[in-house]
Amino acid sequence: MIINSKNLTHRQLNEKIRKAVKEGEKKIIVKDINGQRYIASGLKSDVKIEIHGIAGNDLGSFMSGPEINVFGNAQDCVANTMDAGKIAVHGSVGDILGYGMRGGKVFIKGDAGYRAGIHIKSYKEMVPVIVIGGSVRDFFAEYMAGGIMILLGLSGDKNIAGNFIGTGMHGGTIYIRGKIGKSQLGREVEFVKLDKSDDEIIRKYVSEFCGNFKFDCKKILREKFVKLKAIYHRPYGTIYAY
Repeated sequence: MIINSKNLTHRQLNEKIRKAVKEGEKKIIVKDINGQRYIASGLKSDVKIEIHGIAGNDLGSFMSGPEINVFGNAQDCVANTMDAGKIAVHGSVGDILGYGMRGGKVFIKGDAGYRAGIHIKSYKEMVPVIVIGGSVRDFFAEYMAGGIMILLGLSGDKNIAGNFIGTGMHGGTIYIRGKIGKSQLGREVEFVKLDKSDDEIIRKYVSEFCGNFKFDCKKILREKFVKLKAIYHRPYGTIYAY
């Protein structure tokens, strides 16, 4: 099914998508997207959605199950509190990517803005995964509580990440391909030696990333990765009154 979103408000567009899903459509192609927000927000389905254009804020927020491919860029808060499913953006995204994400996978071909992965967390058996192909700005993985974040630095930027990486982090794992200085880290994280299980995790999700965007996986995996983990499980536990 093809939906032309030109001149549609975000509400009208989402009503059309939900109606199509309710009627049993398994693949929806949305054309002429120009910043419409909340696409597939709260949607529970195994539908595949193909988006052409620039997706607005909160793409895939609270969704559980759909597979979304964006052939263009996306704005802020992609995968906000997402439970399950997959989002692949064949471009770059704005700030607060994956805010509070609890499950599913997100792959970004290009760059992400500030606070990518903020509050990402595992929930029961669900382990959220975010793989970013390019660079990120400050506060990458801020307050991370679970899940996996992989930064590949393929954009050629000299600084693939900003400062305050992992500030407030108390769970999960960060993998970064390339050199990161200790001065860039938040005080709650530290470098940890990689083991065989880490190699398997990196290979698994980098391979899927490369499959999405047609990159040479072997070439990417030749470069060294660093691993970051939280030092404390409750870094701010002492500031609260009980």
